[in-house]
Amino acid sequence: MAARRRRNAGPSAAGTPGEGAVLPADLELQDLYGAFAAHGLDDEDLDDAAVLVPPVRLPAEPELAALAKAVPMFDWALRLARWAAPHRAVDEFGDLTAPDRLPAARLLGLAPEEGEAPEGEVPEEAVVEAMRAWSLACDLDLVEIGTTAAGEHVAVPGPDLEPAEEGDPETVLELWLTAAGIVRELAVEADSQELELDREDDGDAEAEEDEEGLGEVEDARDEAAELLDEALQVLYETTAFAEPGTETVPLGVLAALLVVPEGEEPSDELLGDITDVMVALDPMLADLSELGLLDYRPIDPELFDEEEVEEAGEETDGAGPDGEPAELDEAESARFGLVRLTPLGQYGIRQWLLEDGYDAPLIGDLAKGDAAELLRGVSEAANVLPEEELKVWLEGREPVAAARELLAAARGNDTYAPMRRMLCHSALTLLGAPAEPAVREVLDDPELGGGAAAWLVALGAAEVPVPDRATALWTVVDAFAAQLLDTGGDPEQLRELVAELPVTEEPADYLGELWRVEHPYTADVLEAVGEMHPDRAVAKEARKAAFKARSKG
Repeated sequence: MAARRRRNAGPSAAGTPGEGAVLPADLELQDLYGAFAAHGLDDEDLDDAAVLVPPVRLPAEPELAALAKAVPMFDWALRLARWAAPHRAVDEFGDLTAPDRLPAARLLGLAPEEGEAPEGEVPEEAVVEAMRAWSLACDLDLVEIGTTAAGEHVAVPGPDLEPAEEGDPETVLELWLTAAGIVRELAVEADSQELELDREDDGDAEAEEDEEGLGEVEDARDEAAELLDEALQVLYETTAFAEPGTETVPLGVLAALLVVPEGEEPSDELLGDITDVMVALDPMLADLSELGLLDYRPIDPELFDEEEVEEAGEETDGAGPDGEPAELDEAESARFGLVRLTPLGQYGIRQWLLEDGYDAPLIGDLAKGDAAELLRGVSEAANVLPEEELKVWLEGREPVAAARELLAAARGNDTYAPMRRMLCHSALTLLGAPAEPAVREVLDDPELGGGAAAWLVALGAAEVPVPDRATALWTVVDAFAAQLLDTGGDPEQLRELVAELPVTEEPADYLGELWRVEHPYTADVLEAVGEMHPDRAVAKEARKAAFKARSKG
């Protein structure tokens, strides 16, 4: 899958349901992922950095395999492959012969049994669906086509059929992913066929015009593929950050995220482009829903008839008292299309991203080792949801033992040590009161004592000793350094923190103490205060203190 262009559709992007919702493309990368590894990168470096794909949570492979086997089209392919045993006659193209087509449809429950339908009436749609399922079975090599000694064409079950029927996760998911790729390609082909048919209907076209027409068809196919790829990646991001039960995206919002440039309000022209994208995506998403990648409610075709009526002179229908378009209720807005990426869809898109060389992590990938590996991995990862990783690591662990391990891993004065201590604090907060005994054990620790005291106070614990002055100042620098790492030094996110520093009426006194703190980030912190503090006198003293800290260092 190609890296999608990041667009930002504002809350009113399409005037569609979901207006006001914040989606991943509305946010900066550091807002989405924490951007811990962005420390020290300037804008040019960030432009050259790898595309960040958010981590997702997937069911275990046996559960995914069960979901794949439950997809009707995939299940039909398996059943038809078994029906072919020990062998079944096919034509020279590998298709079912005419006498077998209706029985195949009946086997799948698509056509009524013999005698249940009027004599001679063949349900054409049922037969077409059965033939599509047979074609998929052939494409997946669930059946293999050969020739007998007598020259007859026959189909026999392929070697993957039995393990797939038994639910072997690796076999099932490999087959399903292949099927999903086939459907994805066919969806793109179908989207570009209309232009191809238009060219074929022009009987007067010259040879060079035909060649030009083929180029247009190829361009249309490429554009459709790019549009579908971008739409799927937006859905992947949306699902990664959605609260459970809110993964469904209105098709208009999805289209707006693909069309409206970052920071712009949609113009009338862009609203027209949004509609065009919705119409282009509609059949492609419907095709993908057949393989279980998506739950999709397509655009209600009657909407187009209603639009024609409005253009004929009934524009006021559906308008509010002030002449503005009336707000759509939930049922009405759903007529414009709704799409939700399924767990199978997340699995499929992630596999495609991995095949194309992108880092597409799973939630919990960084939580498989000890506390040191956890804190180091989360601190240094560019695309991570820190709290989710911490939750996974803490699951099933005894609170005091887990807290001790985390606190030990938080020590150090290397580049990411402040981040580790901040993450440790977050993990202790998730543990809550049961972690208190372990936290009290480090109150005298020069690196952990200040943060431990603050954590106990926030917990409401009794008899918490006040840290000495040196420890308190060191903790201020350390906490600010963690925020510098977390935000990549983004001024918008740091100004409030800078303004809240406990600077006294005599800033020179406080900052005179601060620059003497033995911490790797002392000068960086003071420089940030000097750049961003709203009080000019404080900012000036901070710059002086930063210079002294640099000179001392």
